[in-house]
Amino acid sequence: MKSESTTVQNQKPSIYQNAGRIILGCFLLLAGISHLTWSRTEFLAQVPPWLPIDPDWVVLLSGFVEIILGLSLLFVLKQRVKVGWIVALFFVLVFPGNIAQLVEHRNAFGLDTEAARWARLPFQPVLIIVALWSTGAWQSWRNSKTN
Repeated sequence: MKSESTTVQNQKPSIYQNAGRIILGCFLLLAGISHLTWSRTEFLAQVPPWLPIDPDWVVLLSGFVEIILGLSLLFVLKQRVKVGWIVALFFVLVFPGNIAQLVEHRNAFGLDTEAARWARLPFQPVLIIVALWSTGAWQSWRNSKTN
């Protein structure tokens, strides 16, 4: 008997879900590359100073993770539900950096006012929702709750 995750995995995603997954994958891939290159200094401003790890390592590691996640969204289609959950978890884990940037009044990426830093925060839940929706992860979870 197939599990609901397998059932959702075998369902053909809508064109909108595929587009969302591809756009999110490209976004993560580009963000990851920028962590390692042209935006490295900007990303350093988002690393909370209370993390017990060298901020430069955090930027490098998160960049590599974003590249892997972006490539996974684009190419690991047989495990897209699992990838969706992992990407959503990643967005949850990096959210404290966005909050730290607001609370500690650190400027980066043109976010140089309180209003701009506040306005950025709601986009993290949007990324989480897109990751779960575009990969079918949310539907898989809902199906498992009804059975």
